[in-house]
Amino acid sequence: MTDTAFRKIDIDAYDEDVLSESELYEPDPRDPATVLSDAKQKQSAVRSALSRNDITGALSVVLEDAPYGPNVEEAKTITLQTLLLILNSTKATDIPPIVKGLSSDAQDTLMKYIYKGMAMPGWGDISGSVLLTWHEKITEVAGTGCIIRVMTDRRIV
Repeated sequence: MTDTAFRKIDIDAYDEDVLSESELYEPDPRDPATVLSDAKQKQSAVRSALSRNDITGALSVVLEDAPYGPNVEEAKTITLQTLLLILNSTKATDIPPIVKGLSSDAQDTLMKYIYKGMAMPGWGDISGSVLLTWHEKITEVAGTGCIIRVMTDRRIV
């Protein structure tokens, strides 16, 4: 038998130049309780916007100041659920004008949530075809630069 104990050694502990997660980006300055209450308020604001059939407004609300960093997992979950509610209630023909109405940062944040949804198959109301449709339409509007910015950004939603 071979000895595989060497695979359990944390080699980064011996490296002086190793970067920790907290050094890669500035943490969210808000208190976790504040982030959670903001996410719940956004959820109710999105529902009222959807009842008025204001999809662009609902997306703008949910994508503004998205929760990121450690200790805000519940707020991240609520925000993802809220965003999926918007994505699932939008017709495919309405997507391009909605995406064009978003700022570049909002488009990038939306793409982050789409990738997060794709990484969680079978969770909640995630429909792969809906996420792929949104991905296609965002890429058409924002270009491939949006994908690159999302993949290189360390602030995970």
